[in-house]
Amino acid sequence: MEKLSFDTGIREYDVNGNGMLRFNPSDPNVYERFFNAADEIQKIERELIAEASAPGADGTAQQDGAAAIRLAAEADRRVKAQLNAVFGAQNDFDTLLGGVNLMAVAENGERVVTNLFAALTPIIEKGARQCAQHSADRAVAQAKANRAARGVAK
Repeated sequence: MEKLSFDTGIREYDVNGNGMLRFNPSDPNVYERFFNAADEIQKIERELIAEASAPGADGTAQQDGAAAIRLAAEADRRVKAQLNAVFGAQNDFDTLLGGVNLMAVAENGERVVTNLFAALTPIIEKGARQCAQHSADRAVAQAKANRAARGVAK
């Protein structure tokens, strides 16, 4: 069997010492999936809050602790599934996050998922800018080549 190797733009990011997140930050598909997932994750978080604060069977305003934990675990599974859809199944977010539930609150008072998106957004936005710049540069080069082929001066 022969081996085919080429640069796909995949970069590796050490996630809090738990493992490597691997993806191409300049891939327009990742960009689109990432920001679509952000909307879906906000929806999941709103559902969690609404369900956790809904009156229980006895009419009390709060779910019991066990129910809240089950809700957070379900939200965590759903969010990690979204992240796998964005970055690929080879990136196990349970491992990458050391088993931390994405709905947990970090020391800064934000949910872990919020901190994760805050860390990833600039990387993905920079990659998108690189992709757009590369496309623009290629278009300019092609236009110059077309003009030169027609014998048109700048």
